[in-house]
Amino acid sequence: MIDVPAIFAQNVFDEETMKERLPEQTYATFCDAIKNGQPLDVSVANVVADAMKDWAIEKGCTHYTHWFQPMTGVTAEKHDSFITPSDSGHVIMEFSGKELIKGEPDASSFPSGGIRATFEARGYTAWDPTSYAFVKGDTLCIPTAFMSYTGDVLDKKTPLLRSMDRLNHEAVRILHLFGKTDVTRVNANVGPEQEYFLIDRELYDRRKDLRYTGRTLFGARSPKGQQLDDHYFGAIKARVKSYMKELNEELWKLGIYSKTEHNEVAPAQHELAPIYTNVNIAADHNQLTMELMKRIAQKHGMVCLLHEKPFKGVNGSGKHNNWSLSTDTGENLLKPGKKPEENTQFLLFLSAVVKGVDEYQDLLRLSVATAGNDHRLGGDEAPPAIISMFLGDDLEQVVEAIINREEYESHGKVMMDTGAEVLPEIKKDTTDRNRTSPFAFTGNKFEFRSLGSALNISCPNIMLNTIVADALSQFADELEGKENFEQACRRLIRRTLKKHRRIIFNGDGYTDEWVEEAERRGLMNLRSTPEALKHYTDKKNIALFERNHIFSSREVHARAEILLDNYVKIINLEALTMLDMAKKDIFPNVSRFTGALSDTVKAKRAVSDTIKVDAEVALIEKLSGLLEEFSAAIATLDDEIVAASKHRNNIQRYAEYYCDHVLSTMEHLRAVSDEMEMCTASKYWPYPSYGELLFSVQ
Repeated sequence: MIDVPAIFAQNVFDEETMKERLPEQTYATFCDAIKNGQPLDVSVANVVADAMKDWAIEKGCTHYTHWFQPMTGVTAEKHDSFITPSDSGHVIMEFSGKELIKGEPDASSFPSGGIRATFEARGYTAWDPTSYAFVKGDTLCIPTAFMSYTGDVLDKKTPLLRSMDRLNHEAVRILHLFGKTDVTRVNANVGPEQEYFLIDRELYDRRKDLRYTGRTLFGARSPKGQQLDDHYFGAIKARVKSYMKELNEELWKLGIYSKTEHNEVAPAQHELAPIYTNVNIAADHNQLTMELMKRIAQKHGMVCLLHEKPFKGVNGSGKHNNWSLSTDTGENLLKPGKKPEENTQFLLFLSAVVKGVDEYQDLLRLSVATAGNDHRLGGDEAPPAIISMFLGDDLEQVVEAIINREEYESHGKVMMDTGAEVLPEIKKDTTDRNRTSPFAFTGNKFEFRSLGSALNISCPNIMLNTIVADALSQFADELEGKENFEQACRRLIRRTLKKHRRIIFNGDGYTDEWVEEAERRGLMNLRSTPEALKHYTDKKNIALFERNHIFSSREVHARAEILLDNYVKIINLEALTMLDMAKKDIFPNVSRFTGALSDTVKAKRAVSDTIKVDAEVALIEKLSGLLEEFSAAIATLDDEIVAASKHRNNIQRYAEYYCDHVLSTMEHLRAVSDEMEMCTASKYWPYPSYGELLFSVQ
C-alpha cells in the first residue's frame, strides 16, 4: 500500500521543506521576493543554498546541476559535485549562493539560430526560484533559465516567464478597474494531458526506424487496429498497470499532480493527465514526466513512444493544453457564472481571448508546428491546421445576442433523466466537447488540442499568454478613466466580438465544407511546418513580441531559423534511415523470398509438368515488378536528398524542398514497401510487423 500523502513531494525542496530548514527571517524574505517578483540578495541565496545542499546530501546527492530547457526540445544538465578541497588534503561538501544563482554551461553547441558562433562558447544559467529544486538520482536539480553571453534568450523558460509577467500585469490592471484592488497576481494555469504508446523493448530494438526516428517509416497495417474501439477506456493490462503504478509513485515524489490514467483509442496507446498548476511549473513538470515515462518503461521491458505519429493507420498522440486564468484571491477569470450574459468581467476576458486568437492564428499554429505533428493534424484524431474557437451553443448564443443587441434567454439548468430508478439525474453541461476544434472552451478553461505529444508546452503557452496580455493591455488603455465603466466595457465587448466573430466555429472541423468556409472567412490554413514558420517573422508578430518584451527581433529570427533547421534535420534523418532499411534489409530479403519462390516453381516442375504453379509465378512477377519500382524509388530519394542540399543557404526554401519533394518520395517508397510486406512470407520480412508491435504488451 502506498501512503501517497507521505511520499508526495518528498524529493522536492518546496515551501514546506524550506520553512523547516531556513531561518524564519530568511524564509520570509525568500517568500516576499518570489511574491513580488524581485531577485534574491546573495546573502539570502547563501543561506538557501546551504540548506538546500544539506537536504540534498541527506537524500543521497553528491552532485548538483542547473536544469534548463534549451531549444533542442529536451532538457539539459551539467553535473558538478559538492566537493571542495580542504587544507588537510581532504574534501568538504559546499554549495554557495553564487553557485545556486548562476551557472556557466558551454553554449556553443546548443541551437542559437546564428546568435552565437561555434567559437563563442560562454553561456549563462540563472536560477528560477519560482520552480522548486528537486532530487533526481544522486543529483540536486535546480530549474534555471538559459541565455547567451550577449544576453539573448536561448531557452524556453525565459520567454515563458516574461509572458507570465505581462499577462499578470495587464490582467491585474483590468481587475483593478472592476474594483478588485485586493488582487495582486493573476496566473495562467495549465493541465497538459499527455498521450503516449508503450511497446515491447525487444521488438523496438529490431526496428531501425523506431530507434533512430521514434516512428515507423515502413509497416503495413495490421488486420486489427482501432476499428472496434475496444482499447479506449478498456481494462488496463497487467504489465501496463505495473508501469503506471511505478510512474505515479515517482511523479508524486517529485510533487507532480498525476491524477488520471487510461487506455487511449489506438492499441498500445495510453494517457496521463495531471491536476492544474501555474504554467511555469506545469511546463517543468511535463518535461520531467516525459523523461520519467521513458526511463521507467525500460525497467518494465517496454519503450515509451512520444512521437506524434509512430504508427500509420491508427491515431497519433497529442497533448491537450488546458489553459485558464486565476487570481491570487482564488477566482477563475474564465468561469462564466450562472448568468454569463450579465457577467461583464467574464465577457471582457473572453473577448480578449477571442481577439488574441483571431489576430494571431498564425502564432498559435506555428507554436505546435513540428515534422511529427504534421502527420497528425487534420486526421480523424486531431484538430485541423485551421485555427478556430469552439464556445459551445449557449455561449455562442450569448455572443450573438451581444453582437445583435438582443436579449439572451437562458435555458436554465437542464437535468438528464437516465430512465432507471436506481440511477440519479445528471446535470447537463452547457457545452459539449468538440474534438475537432483546435481551441475549445470547456466550461471554465480553454483546451488547446493541437499540441503534439513530444512538444514542450512552453511554446504554445508563450503565445497564449502574450496575445491575451496584449489584448488586455489595449482594453485597459481604452477603459481607464471612463466615467461610465460598465457602459464602456459593454461597448468594447460588443465591438471586439463583432470584429472577431469569424474565429468562432462550433461545427465539424474535419469537413471539406469547413475548409471552404474558413477560406471565405479569411482564416489561415497553414498545412505544413515550413508554411507555418514562415509567419514567425511577420512584422505584426515581431511588433507583438517587442512591445510585450518577450523576444527581440533578433531572437524571433533566430527561433524561426532553429525550428526550420530542426525540421530539415528530422526529415533528413528519416530519409537516410529509410534508405538504410530499404537497401540493406528490405530489398535483399524480398529478393531472397522471390528466389525461394522460384526454387519452389522449379522443384514442382521437376516433379511433373502438370503441377500448377500459376499462383507462385504470378506472385514472383508481382514482387519482381514491385522490387523494380522500389529500386527506382530508392534512387529517386537519393537524388532528392542531394537536390535539397542545393538550398542549404536559404533555410526557408531548404525546409520547403524537404516538405514538398523529399517527403512525397518517402511516402511513395513506403507505399511500395508496405505492399511488398503484404506479399512476403513473414520469416523473410526483416522487421516486426504492426500486429506484433501494437499487440505484444500484455
